[in-house]
Amino acid sequence: MNTIISQWITRDPDPKTQQELKGLIDAGNEAELQARFSGRLEFGTAGLRGVVGAGPNRMNRLVIQETATGLGQYLLSQIEEADHRGVVIGYDGRLDSKQFAQDAAAALTAMGIKVYLTSKVAATPLVAFGVKQLGTAAGIVVTASHNPPEYNGFKVYWENGAQIIAPHDSGIAAEIDKAAAQPLHLMDLEQAEHQGLLVWLEDDFYQAYLDAQLANPLLQNHHQPEAVSIAYTAMHGVGADMAETMLKRVGFEHVYSVAAQREPDGTFPTVNFPNPEEAGAMDLVIAEAKKHNATLACANDPDADRFAVAVRDLHGEYKMLTGDQVGILFGHYLLNVASGSSENLVGTTIVSSSLLEKIAHAHQANFFQTLTGFKWLTNVAMQKQTETSQFLFAYEEALGYTVGSKVWDKDGLTALVAFAQMTAELTAKGQSIWSQLEAIYRQHGFYLNAQRSIALMPDSPAIGSVLRASPPSRIAGVDIVQTDDLQIAQRTFSGSLAAKPTESIDLPASDVLIYHLENGARVVVRPSGTEPKVKCYYEVVEQMLEDESYEDAKQRAEVQMAALISEHQSSL
Repeated sequence: MNTIISQWITRDPDPKTQQELKGLIDAGNEAELQARFSGRLEFGTAGLRGVVGAGPNRMNRLVIQETATGLGQYLLSQIEEADHRGVVIGYDGRLDSKQFAQDAAAALTAMGIKVYLTSKVAATPLVAFGVKQLGTAAGIVVTASHNPPEYNGFKVYWENGAQIIAPHDSGIAAEIDKAAAQPLHLMDLEQAEHQGLLVWLEDDFYQAYLDAQLANPLLQNHHQPEAVSIAYTAMHGVGADMAETMLKRVGFEHVYSVAAQREPDGTFPTVNFPNPEEAGAMDLVIAEAKKHNATLACANDPDADRFAVAVRDLHGEYKMLTGDQVGILFGHYLLNVASGSSENLVGTTIVSSSLLEKIAHAHQANFFQTLTGFKWLTNVAMQKQTETSQFLFAYEEALGYTVGSKVWDKDGLTALVAFAQMTAELTAKGQSIWSQLEAIYRQHGFYLNAQRSIALMPDSPAIGSVLRASPPSRIAGVDIVQTDDLQIAQRTFSGSLAAKPTESIDLPASDVLIYHLENGARVVVRPSGTEPKVKCYYEVVEQMLEDESYEDAKQRAEVQMAALISEHQSSL
């Protein structure tokens, strides 16, 4: 171990992390050294993400240099003229992100690969846009998105502008392992610029994104934007300049940014956890909304690829919409905006609300479903769209939305504009977000979704294996009529549907079981990919009675949900 640590210190270009390791050695902190050197951060379909610190199992300059070198080698072996096409690199406002981005550029240019590097912080969707706009072989964003401040990450886009999926993840990982065992070559950025290997992306690049998105046919709905006021927070991230500019250009004159959270700050001083889904994260923007009596309280996460919104309820209190509620509203709205065009294509994930499928069918649109994660939504959308069935919209329940096909990843900036325009249209008609949501529920049923996690002992047997060995026939006293086993890609029927033959499922193999119940409820069970946990996703459906209020239907659904969760969790 001591030899490995010494070799690492010798390779490490950062005096700060060198001293960090030397301090651990001097203190005799064997447990921490073991944690740092027991392996290296695993490169997967989300790239890298981890705590910043010294050693191969942390995020640091040496890990970034090795990762960029491995990526570069893979690109040169897989993509014709990858060196000339190059790689676009952007970064968020975290403390090490700019340095990590420059380290990645130094490694790639040393291999003769052209790099387009943003001259300042950039929202993640700008880099996804840049891959297609510039025609690069790949894209890199140095970001940990909405993770706590001690984290950073290295996210990779393929030449199609979407996040990498298999087999590229494992192919890149293998090249990273090789790079970690060989001398590294880096090029000074001034030299790279002099040789034409480094191009700085200045304001015209950011403007190109704005122009492209504001020309999006789905963002041309200009119903009295001056009647809608918006409180906004970038949550100490990189979204404020772009968000405010986009809203202003489409006519929203009353936008109030939370000053304390407007500028990038990697320490995130006003939030414990910079994720809009976390309790308390939206407090300041809701306070700003109350101050101005704003129509909406909106947030982007720190890299501006997610969007969250709170809307005043019937009692005047600002209430957060769930990711599923926003996705349902978007689906209904965008399918109406795009009506009369070619047959539209919309999609969501297996753990998001199944209501989008009903809405799509009601609009004679095509619908698709994928595994969890935006990497699947956009890659599958590209495969499924045709000349007569163009991709329109996709979402996942974790506040991720993409509107149109200029960005093949979630984009919190365009989602913000689209939601504001939808609100303006409803306001012009004397309606509200809540009345629209109620109308959708009245037409299709009241859909309520929830998620719970169960912590497991590290040596617990895989929950999927346990359930497959002894398949349940009922959940919470209700018959299971359909079981989707994604590990074997088969759909089987039971109970009142037992006569139906087994069907195949067109999804990649994954340790996921989905149970559909006789009463329309659904339970999804899957292991966590990062922790010893079981993740369970629940959906209940209640038909709204003709004279029933939204609140009464919601209460009925919540009672059913509480019983479903309680009885299912106890059965596990």
